[in-house]
Amino acid sequence: AGPTWADVERLFAGLDVNRSMDVRDRAILMLFAIYGLRESEVAKLRLDDIDWEHDQLRIRRAKRREAQVYPLLPSVGRALTDYLLSVRRSTSHREIFLTLVSPYCPLSRSGLYDMVAARLKPLNVQCAHHGPHSLRHACAALLVAQGLSLKEIGDHLGHRSTSATRVYAKVDLLGL
Repeated sequence: AGPTWADVERLFAGLDVNRSMDVRDRAILMLFAIYGLRESEVAKLRLDDIDWEHDQLRIRRAKRREAQVYPLLPSVGRALTDYLLSVRRSTSHREIFLTLVSPYCPLSRSGLYDMVAARLKPLNVQCAHHGPHSLRHACAALLVAQGLSLKEIGDHLGHRSTSATRVYAKVDLLGL
């Protein structure tokens, strides 16, 4: 259902560190591909959800209705820092990701979908859908390929039960 990890790497390779849009989008794409976050979770991510002192990222899980804490990987931390320091405008909004033109508003779920689709389609990525959820599938497929158990993958994705995780794990029949 999602792109291969090689496709995800091509996606990141095509980003330009000198373009404001790409700096912002890199941080967003990393949250989708590495943490397997949902659109709503990224859209609702707030400045106070990052604990810089302890290198932690707090995600308000959409379906569990509770927060889940992740280690903030150095690469993701750098991408977030680059965006926050060089691109994000000062505003009263506490959401991390904002539009790039005035009025600076939080990115919507549909805006996130459009951004991901606009980046995957030109790469001719072969997958059922080209939105953020496809990167969640790529994340899960990578975790399966790395030998993690269904429980570990489900915990990473914020699932309550392994039955929800099986949808993502079916992509690696040999590994299963």
